[in-house]
Amino acid sequence: MPGTANAVASGQDLERAVSHIGEDLGLKVRAQVRVGKRIWGADRRIDVVLTDPDTRLSLGLECKFQGSAGSAEEKIPTTIKDIEAWPIRGLVVFAGDGFSAHMRNYLYSTGLAVELDDLEMWLRLFFGLPF
Repeated sequence: MPGTANAVASGQDLERAVSHIGEDLGLKVRAQVRVGKRIWGADRRIDVVLTDPDTRLSLGLECKFQGSAGSAEEKIPTTIKDIEAWPIRGLVVFAGDGFSAHMRNYLYSTGLAVELDDLEMWLRLFFGLPF
């Protein structure tokens, strides 16, 4: 879905776009999946979980949008660390012009992040779907 990131204007829009891509690929989509507690007691939730109905392989997606420069990107390293505690493999899907070049480079360097415009191909490769 090239150009999808341009149509996203909020975190909720990003979650809907990610869910839509998963549905279009024939994956089961679940939103706001509770997976235990964080160290300070708050519920740990995964924004979107995609599951291949045939293989039952699952992937958790944390959606991060930043439309303008700000403090939202300061939470990214914590998000990356949090994914390591999930019971399934996870990925940050990000969109928006507000991420600094340094944060984009950090995201790419983790191997745990993909821009929204690249998500469909990433999912096709991960789940072994035709392209």
